[in-house]
Amino acid sequence: MNKTILLADDEPSLRLLVKATLAAKKYTVIEAANGHDALNLAKQVNPDAILLDVMMPFLTGFQVCAELRKDPKTAKMPIIILTAKGGDDDKDMAKSVGANHFLTKPFRPSELLQAVEIVLASASASA
Repeated sequence: MNKTILLADDEPSLRLLVKATLAAKKYTVIEAANGHDALNLAKQVNPDAILLDVMMPFLTGFQVCAELRKDPKTAKMPIIILTAKGGDDDKDMAKSVGANHFLTKPFRPSELLQAVEIVLASASASA
């Protein structure tokens, strides 16, 4: 069965690249262009994993992650934070809001796939 990945990023070109990378490995990708839509889609669709850009309109990826962790229905969803900022402050923030993984832009498609596979395997092991 195909795994569904929610991709939330306000850059259409990045969404296109990520979607193509994941679709090539038979993942189903649903997209959100802002934090508000990402939060709503996560609750409606119940994806197998979520990729959240940090800097998005309405809600940041950190805010979306924190909100998802508060809701028992979404608290255990695997979340990967994507950001152009790779500093320790951002990594610490990602950890503090409950992200499972952190990926710095730009990233190679192989790095993205590896991160997705890691969080999905970890979620399966803990289920």
